[in-house]
Amino acid sequence: MNIEYRNHLIDVNWAEMKSRCAEDNFDNGRTPAQLQKSFENSHVTCLAYADGHIIGTARVLSDGVCNAYLIDVWTYHPYRNKRIARTMIESLLAKLPGQHVYTFTDDVVCFYKRIGFTERPTGLEKVVGQWLIS
Repeated sequence: MNIEYRNHLIDVNWAEMKSRCAEDNFDNGRTPAQLQKSFENSHVTCLAYADGHIIGTARVLSDGVCNAYLIDVWTYHPYRNKRIARTMIESLLAKLPGQHVYTFTDDVVCFYKRIGFTERPTGLEKVVGQWLIS
């Protein structure tokens, strides 16, 4: 299997990303344009491709100094358990020396523990105004 990892957003097919994420129940309602804006506003990104098609995403929000947030980690279901997510995350972490990196998951805690993350019991959230209205 030949997987290509890209840390750039040149020629991304945002509609395909939206469609594949929706197919995998990893769609939080963003339009292709909102996905594009989300990824473009990230500190670092990594996309995985097989045969020219998106099969994985990961990105980091960061202040560039000491705090970062790993989000949108996803691998298309036919490609899971092949170290793709791990490779994307490692690629991103290599660009964050000295930073405290936080992530949130509700279903794959053991995966993140295997790659060195420590579980924290508290998280809080608040949506300002209406979800996805900017």
